[in-house]
Amino acid sequence: MATLQGMMAITLWSLLALLGALTTAIPAFQLLFICFSVSALLMFAGRLIHRRPLLSLPNLGFGQWLVGITGLFGFHWCYFTALKWAPPLEVSLIVYLWPLLLSLLVAGRGRRHLAAMGGLLGFGGVAVLIAPAGDAGHSGGSLVGYGLASCCALIWAGYSWYLSRSRGKAEDIGWVSLAVALLSLLVHLATEQGHWSFSALEGMGALLLGLGPVGGAFYLWDRGLKQGNRQLLASLSFATPLLSSVVLVLAGVNEWRLATVAALVLIMLGAGVANLRPRLPATLKEGSVSG
Repeated sequence: MATLQGMMAITLWSLLALLGALTTAIPAFQLLFICFSVSALLMFAGRLIHRRPLLSLPNLGFGQWLVGITGLFGFHWCYFTALKWAPPLEVSLIVYLWPLLLSLLVAGRGRRHLAAMGGLLGFGGVAVLIAPAGDAGHSGGSLVGYGLASCCALIWAGYSWYLSRSRGKAEDIGWVSLAVALLSLLVHLATEQGHWSFSALEGMGALLLGLGPVGGAFYLWDRGLKQGNRQLLASLSFATPLLSSVVLVLAGVNEWRLATVAALVLIMLGAGVANLRPRLPATLKEGSVSG
């Protein structure tokens, strides 16, 4: 069941780029405040449904608070800011290098060389994606967006790895989300000139982000990594860039181009290599059979 919940989180994340593209007019920290407020409300709603005390605090250590706030706040700020500088499809593909990095982190000793080879193929895909096209090249803004998307991949791989090794309840994500929401609000008030009257499309996009990719998915991913098959989930998460790309194209947000297709092929090829099972030496096989 926990592994299935992790798979549901992966499915929700395939909608992140699309919903994020619908909310680019909302300042980044303001959007984070909205999304993480919805995420925190999910915890309180669950407590109401199960008739549990609303304000009982979680038993989280300093490291869990630090990594949780840094991971959730840092990743999503970089992500939503990257969408303002670079096309959603390219940002999505770069961000979803995190499964390759996570696969390398959770790989056993006998699989690390395959994970490393897969990671190199994936980074090759990103290099194809962001390479200058003809004489036009990329604007400085696009490069900023690509850099922020790369930071997203590093942050989420590290956060997921830490999550898989730490203890705690999935609902603790609600308290971390509340802390991130308050931090986002403070930064928004200090640095952004936001507005609180959204179009129906922007408001719906922000609400759906909080219920799904930037809210509900956190609880599902926490349960999946702590109680499910984390290596299987790391493998299945390689499908996220493909799903995300298809969603963006079907929604008419982006169009396919040759560099995008080549990058996607390399990233998925890297995923396949990273998840190959190394062959056991013949002597080891014979020993296991005779034993």
